Amino acid sequence: MKRREFITLLGGAAAAWPLAARAQQAPMPVIGFLDLGSPNPKSAFGTAFRQGLADAGYVPGQNVAIEFRFANNQVALLPRLAADLVDRKVAVIVTIGSPYAPLAAKAATSTIPIVFAVVEDPVRYGLVTSLSRPGGTATGMTFLTAELVGKQLNLLLELIPQATTIGCLLGPSSSPIFEDRAAEMLAAGRALGRQIIVLAVRPPDFEAAFATLVEQRADALIVGSFTVFLNPRNRDKILELAAHHKITTIYPNRVYSDHGGLMSYDSDFVAAVRQLGSHYVGRILKGEKPGDLPVMLPTKFEFVINLKTAKALGLQIPDKLLALADEVIE
Repeated sequence: MKRREFITLLGGAAAAWPLAARAQQAPMPVIGFLDLGSPNPKSAFGTAFRQGLADAGYVPGQNVAIEFRFANNQVALLPRLAADLVDRKVAVIVTIGSPYAPLAAKAATSTIPIVFAVVEDPVRYGLVTSLSRPGGTATGMTFLTAELVGKQLNLLLELIPQATTIGCLLGPSSSPIFEDRAAEMLAAGRALGRQIIVLAVRPPDFEAAFATLVEQRADALIVGSFTVFLNPRNRDKILELAAHHKITTIYPNRVYSDHGGLMSYDSDFVAAVRQLGSHYVGRILKGEKPGDLPVMLPTKFEFVINLKTAKALGLQIPDKLLALADEVIE
């Protein structure tokens, strides 16, 4: 090989070295997604999370990857699934819904950042030291259910002010959050002078809970916010029984109203999940520390009324409620 050819070859190789080094130094980060529920390809939450990542400049399959782990509503599986994500060396672990998913993640690692959207107080469960200064490796969003329950009860009484006995459909009594939800509902009832019947249900056996509701002549029903109730089969069963017994019901998620539920009131969880991707995960992947990102409360709430269902129940929706609604389904 001539000297000039060797120098040219050496120069070309040297120019390629930085590119190869950068490729080795910056592998595609992996996001671990830990969920107490079951896989749902049509979930609006998954779409919203990806949109949030895109807002922050991350596109799954291009410059970031996502590993999903689902516990299929079995809390006991969460520690093993969290440990699996840690072994996978993910860059961040994301959880939505139950506080027990981020708790499992926190028990599995003291170094990997954890981003959560929980319906409980994260300070009470030891996820963060405070909302404004989380400290540690976890942060995210919280939806304080006590306030939501009180608002749901008030909206229900705007529609049927004569109601004195109201049922509250909750998940199985073995659920780690059952006692908290029951206490919140009973407190809201006492504050408004109403009797609350707490109905524990272990899916798919909803019939027994509704039979108790009918037997005790409840005037209305509030469906609690449990991950297991978002399963399409369980959701449809609740809607079917509420329609069969013609009971005035308010639900915890607009998905119910979209599928024929009378009313729903909740924070805009889909918008919050999008923020998880953009405000939290995106910033953490770019180097910010989770302990420096304050836990946020929801700023947007959705009240949806289904007029077709109201007509089927023989209910006249007051103008005041219609004016309050973010959406009226006709």
